Amino acid sequence: MAEDFLASALAAEASSRAPQDPDYPLFHVAPPVGRLNDPNGLIEIDGTYHAFFQYTPEHPRRLVYWGHATSRDLTHWEYHAPAILPDTHQDANGAYSGTAIDVGDHVELWYTGNYKDPETGEREATQCVVTTPDLRRFTKVVPPVIARQPEGYTAHFRDPQVWRDPDDPQGSYRMLLGAQREDLTGTVLLYRSSDLREWRCEGELSFPDAGGAFDRFGYMWECPNLVRLHDEGSGRDRDVLIFCPQGITPEREGFENVFPCVAIVGELVGTEFRGADGCFEEVDRGTEFYAPQIMARSSSSPSDAPTILLGWAGNAGEDDQPSIASGGWVHCFTAPRALSLRSGRLIARPYLPGLPLAPAQLRGTPTDEDGAVVAQLVDSRSWRLAFDVAYGAERLSLRIGEDSGLEIILEEERLVVDRQGTRYPHGGRRVVSLTAGEANRVEVVHDRSITEIYLGDGSRVFTTRTFLRGAGVGVRLAGGASVANLRSARAD
Repeated sequence: MAEDFLASALAAEASSRAPQDPDYPLFHVAPPVGRLNDPNGLIEIDGTYHAFFQYTPEHPRRLVYWGHATSRDLTHWEYHAPAILPDTHQDANGAYSGTAIDVGDHVELWYTGNYKDPETGEREATQCVVTTPDLRRFTKVVPPVIARQPEGYTAHFRDPQVWRDPDDPQGSYRMLLGAQREDLTGTVLLYRSSDLREWRCEGELSFPDAGGAFDRFGYMWECPNLVRLHDEGSGRDRDVLIFCPQGITPEREGFENVFPCVAIVGELVGTEFRGADGCFEEVDRGTEFYAPQIMARSSSSPSDAPTILLGWAGNAGEDDQPSIASGGWVHCFTAPRALSLRSGRLIARPYLPGLPLAPAQLRGTPTDEDGAVVAQLVDSRSWRLAFDVAYGAERLSLRIGEDSGLEIILEEERLVVDRQGTRYPHGGRRVVSLTAGEANRVEVVHDRSITEIYLGDGSRVFTTRTFLRGAGVGVRLAGGASVANLRSARAD
């Protein structure tokens, strides 16, 4: 008798302890039970945001589903039954990452099917599709649409992004896929189709102006996303490639996680990514961040809707967080981020329409011996806080709760985040050098066990999981720097 994967997942969810765990986030997407990793199939339709995600409800049993959550305001999330089950040959070892596309009368969820031969250990990576007329009923297309990788590439061939080409008057579709060459170097492949079923490989994405910087850039490129963004400085629209190159070790500050996520700015013309000069930046400097995805738009999306990104607040191989023991769950998403460019640099601002900021007050001043408490956030464990800072030669510390073990220090030219005293000290103490003015505008988003720091109106972002000691309530500011324009919002 075939295994009933849906029944197994629903049974695990029915017995879940996650919602009762005091570390379980209130407004970040987290697994109903078990393990969550990459965001998948993000799409907004008729004012509802759909977030699918890599989901292992019976963790540590590694059967990967697509979980499903929806929201009208990106703050309050409703969880639904899993949308994609690992119940066919093509995805018997997991329905891996992919994206969503609105094609008019239905939506398609594209993903990588993973199968591993139990005798030989050989892997098959195929590109698969699920169709849905209403994002409630899901029909899997069998066999896979793309059955194997092209010649010259290994079975590390995954994570499709599918979109309608805005530069093609015929309205063809394109697909971006992370890949590994047979010489064990990473790249991205481009495909094209007129009907979403017959696909032609156009070749590798090339960088003619980069001087070979990306020719041997790690051993695998995961989760590629291409997005066109407006540059606030130049007024031009530019293309941004966001991807996760595995195996790079740049000789400069940062890149401290097991794998990084980077952004490259240029212009996609055919298969050439022109204007990219070899420069790349980490998308997030924090201790947990990987596999972000752009939320696709639909025909119902407003033309002025922001470009939204969500990331996985986690890292490969780091499932040892306290929430496994306390609630039987692990990992969550970042908060949604509205993306733009500023003089060629990626800008990411928190986008939480369901949690708007309002003027706030301090009890005391930061220069007091015990600092100043944010009055509106007393006893809160889920909130956002924004303020401006003037430093001089002084600094500002931000303390979440009393004796929490977390230390956040803001200085004019650097950010220090030290979680060595928390219940999850992995990653220790991080120091981030800042450019002029970045530390003057600060926003912190905190939700029980995740903290996101946004500096310079989105020019620098730092995500970290913060399993605090003690109650972990309230916010205190201390130090000689002066604080102005204080605003806050609480979710609890």
